[in-house]
Amino acid sequence: MAKIRVLVVDDAVVFRRLVADELAKDAALEVVGTAANGRIGLAKLAQLNPDVVVLDVEMPEMDGLQMLRELRKSYRRLPVIMFSSLTERGAAETLDALALGASDYFTKPASAKGMDASLEVVRQQLIPQIKALHEGARKGPAPKAVAGADAAAPRVDSGHEVRIIAIGASTGGPSALAEIFPRLPRDLSVPIVLVQHMPPMFTRLLAERLTAQSSIRVQEGASGSLLQAGQAYIAPGDNHMAVVYDGTSQRLLVHQDPPVNSCRPAVDVLFRSVAKVFGAHALAVLLTGMGHDGVRGCEAVREASGRIIVQDEASSVVWGMPGYVAKAGLADRIMPVSMIADEIIRRVQQPCAAKR
Repeated sequence: MAKIRVLVVDDAVVFRRLVADELAKDAALEVVGTAANGRIGLAKLAQLNPDVVVLDVEMPEMDGLQMLRELRKSYRRLPVIMFSSLTERGAAETLDALALGASDYFTKPASAKGMDASLEVVRQQLIPQIKALHEGARKGPAPKAVAGADAAAPRVDSGHEVRIIAIGASTGGPSALAEIFPRLPRDLSVPIVLVQHMPPMFTRLLAERLTAQSSIRVQEGASGSLLQAGQAYIAPGDNHMAVVYDGTSQRLLVHQDPPVNSCRPAVDVLFRSVAKVFGAHALAVLLTGMGHDGVRGCEAVREASGRIIVQDEASSVVWGMPGYVAKAGLADRIMPVSMIADEIIRRVQQPCAAKR
């Protein structure tokens, strides 16, 4: 099998060499070239024809955002993974990059953590991302949205009204959420709880951007917060978020129990709590993402007679999380991301329509 061809673009010569050398140790990868800034990187694209680009954000002459903007004019589906720093500026630039069409990102370890930490990030995060994104890009362009497919194990609609929407996402999630949230109405009659795999700061900035783009207010969840209709709550980075019932109302619990599926926040933690508190009145939505976080949570939702929608393979950046749920026969609907907002609205309004 042909190796995955990788171009590494970073102005820091030591970090650039470290990443290139570590990638080259993997038998499935080939580092076909490196570049010290975006201008050189663009020139090498046509020469080297890489399968994946690993791109730093802050560089002289032409930074990563400028290169990404130019790259996307000619290479619409080429996977691009951004380097970013774990800072306020780095988080904002990462979200800018995702909006410009970056496939994913990873954060550079702080320099104080040393070379070992950097190598661990490359091995545990970057290499799996490269492989997953390359596999996703081989699917070719997503077709135009068609009617959502019924799942492998369809169920007769129970008629239970939806009282909460729980959403889980990872790789490609910010773009998927940016497509869904602007289509949701201001008067949505239920709350939304959300897990997006992201570090601290990133989730707060994502909440602010989604709020600016839509009629729904999105905020980071906090322990004790009362769930309110028409509001969305995102799990803060490096914290699990769950829904609890205090005897009179449904509230949020934010905590730092150990990671689940190597994730904190984890979709499974949120979905299980939603299934326990809301039972058949829960609607779970699992979007694009690498790994299998969310499968156990969806099992709990289904056992409680709740409903499950998953994003389809064609519109997912990586069909890991939703793919596992779909293949397990847990999903009620498998849909392009462009249709999910309308499906959410339909299911929330369904009991009202029946009463009328």
